[in-house]
Amino acid sequence: MNDVKILNLFPEPIFKYKFDNFKEFNAELSKYIYDLYKNDSDKNILKSNQGGWHSPDFEISKKDTVQNKFALSLQKYILNVCQNLGWKTENKQIRIASMWSIINKKGDFNITHTHPNCFLSAAYYVKAPENCGKFQVESLNQAKKYSYPEVKNKNELNTNIFSLNIQEGDLLIFPGYLPHKVSENNSDEDRIVISFNVDIR
Repeated sequence: MNDVKILNLFPEPIFKYKFDNFKEFNAELSKYIYDLYKNDSDKNILKSNQGGWHSPDFEISKKDTVQNKFALSLQKYILNVCQNLGWKTENKQIRIASMWSIINKKGDFNITHTHPNCFLSAAYYVKAPENCGKFQVESLNQAKKYSYPEVKNKNELNTNIFSLNIQEGDLLIFPGYLPHKVSENNSDEDRIVISFNVDIR
């Protein structure tokens, strides 16, 4: 049948970038995050993380710090996402509302969750050894979870979960409402990710 047209309506995008100068940034960010970890007297923030350490929010407004420089360097990527989505950016305040880090050691993972009360969310990979856990996105179509035919050939039209391999320096930006999770870290090294939420006013 040669006249078929498949219209992929209502796509849910994930924008993937390789962050500029990521090696230099990651060396400083790694030190900053491990210092936060050492000085965190609580170490009990539990959100989507099952095991692992969830940091307090970064002080991104503190000038001349690595976290401030990192936040400023993210602006061009966030703007690019907004423009690709066709959102109005003129006379809008596009800001990083919060930023934090998660260290997953061997056996740690993150359960399915969303980031409510923001327009965009992101994951940036400071340390990502092989087999440290894939970034996974779940379909928003809840009906598929309860009633769906057996699948013979997996493709973008029938998948319920998409797994994305990640590397150091990768930056993922996606809608905050998109359900996502992180598979188990099966490596013997730490997996360090920085997450942040973007608000538009």
